[in-house]
Amino acid sequence: METLTGAQSFVRSLESLGVDVAFGIPGGAILPAYDPLFDSRVRHILVRHEQGAGHAATGYAQATGKVGVCIATSGPGATNLVTPIADAYMDSVPMVAITGQVPRAAIGTDAFQEADIHGITLPITKHNYLVQRAEDIPRVLAEAFHLAGSGRPGPVLVDLPKDVLQAQTTFSWPPSLELPGYRPTLQPHGKQIREAARLMATARRPVLYVGGGVLKAHASASLKKLAELTGMPVVTTLMARGAFPDSHEQHMGMPGMHGTVAAVYSLQKADLLIALGARFDDRVTGKLDSFAPGAAVIHADIDPAEIGKNRTADVPIVGDARYVIDELIGALEAEYKAGQRADITPWMRQLREVRSRYPLGWEEPPDGTLAPQYVIKRLGEIVGPEAIYAAGVGQHQMWAAQFVSYEKPYTWLNSGGAGTMGYAVPAAMGAKVGMPDTTVWAIDGDGCFQMTNQELATCALERIPIKVALINNGNLGMVRQWQTLFYNERYSNTDLGTHKHRIPDFVKLAEALGCIGLRCETAGDVDKTIEAAMSINDAPVVIDFVVGKDAMVWPMVPAGTSNNEILFARDLRPAFDDDEL
Repeated sequence: METLTGAQSFVRSLESLGVDVAFGIPGGAILPAYDPLFDSRVRHILVRHEQGAGHAATGYAQATGKVGVCIATSGPGATNLVTPIADAYMDSVPMVAITGQVPRAAIGTDAFQEADIHGITLPITKHNYLVQRAEDIPRVLAEAFHLAGSGRPGPVLVDLPKDVLQAQTTFSWPPSLELPGYRPTLQPHGKQIREAARLMATARRPVLYVGGGVLKAHASASLKKLAELTGMPVVTTLMARGAFPDSHEQHMGMPGMHGTVAAVYSLQKADLLIALGARFDDRVTGKLDSFAPGAAVIHADIDPAEIGKNRTADVPIVGDARYVIDELIGALEAEYKAGQRADITPWMRQLREVRSRYPLGWEEPPDGTLAPQYVIKRLGEIVGPEAIYAAGVGQHQMWAAQFVSYEKPYTWLNSGGAGTMGYAVPAAMGAKVGMPDTTVWAIDGDGCFQMTNQELATCALERIPIKVALINNGNLGMVRQWQTLFYNERYSNTDLGTHKHRIPDFVKLAEALGCIGLRCETAGDVDKTIEAAMSINDAPVVIDFVVGKDAMVWPMVPAGTSNNEILFARDLRPAFDDDEL
């Protein structure tokens, strides 16, 4: 037992929890915590905006599997964390957000820099705390980290009033946790596993529909074993890219609005979906009542609230994806040994034919401008599958998901559920801090980049040498694509001026922020520009790839329509009805 201030107890708790880095900005209410942080072994990275702190914590968590930590002061500091907290909640990322609060006596008085961040974040956190006593700080932090990182991961907020941080208290470790109602189900029910195995053994058109929960459960190796045991086709959602190797013969690609034709076709024609850690998101299902109309559904998820939320499950399985997959392997081996195994050879042959008939590709811009798809494809080929790629949101995000080959888990970071512009640069920063020996690229758009590029100053000063591939098409690209297709080419407020006026000049901006700035405008210069960036390892690098403004993301399922309406290219629809088994 030691006598400390609440602030000292807070820092000692972080150290005892094994926190090695926190991203944040000090301010009045949280300032007492920053004084003992000055002497701590916890590395604090001073960001330029609280949103950057939140996304950096998320990127760190996604790349390392550890709980990310961000810190902000009260009022606007705390509310600037709302977007990354919501982002982490949608994508089930383990994060603890620490906020300062006005003294307890001032709460509710509209005091200077007061905001009810506890109330504001209730719908977008796994749990949150307003700490009322200094002696509760170690227990609350221990609970927050346990909640954030266990079960279905997610963000937890801890709000610390200034007078609680200043109060005298005693510190001891470890504290006793008080979470009587929190017991995530890890082990699946044996009866459900046996029923699922029976359906899987007899299905003639099964599909393994893999979501981000497989990555959260560290179940990629088990997934590969299950896929190879069964010979079934695999589709990996946007949040599951890298959970199963892209190069694997059974991989049909990413399903959904901008998924591959083979992946979308496989789901629509399946007689059984084995959904593992997936949530039947609208971007995957399209018009829900027409999604996979002939398929029975096995749905395994650690969060029982997800099962049956969007699609009724014929076999619901609550449990951690790794335990579920491992037990399915054992149950299926028993089914196969007993002679129960349907022939799925015709199904796999058909899917391979569809995959070869409708590959991913693009048309070269008729005006001779640089194709963004070519840039991203070459980036993936030159940099390789060992790197980490963090994408912003929009066209470049979809191209990065399509044209980079992901062979390993935790090499693809993006904002999937919330679709947060500005995610890429700070997330790449956090990933590089967590994985300093790994090459980290942010693939960003000129719209997203202008939201959070100030964190490049953080990268430069903190010696965090990320690399940024800026796909500069001069517009808010995905919005412009929709305006082209659905709004009669009326381009209302989507021209950013980065082509016409070169405002900003991204090379000069990069240099002003302490980075190396490069520019590439022709296909012939793509390789040598990427290789030049790869040769620089002592500073952040930004490449301004000036690409054509008219490139579109294909395939595409128009919003609100059936997956059967998928377009392979503009006005070109695959002949699904002609592809009968």
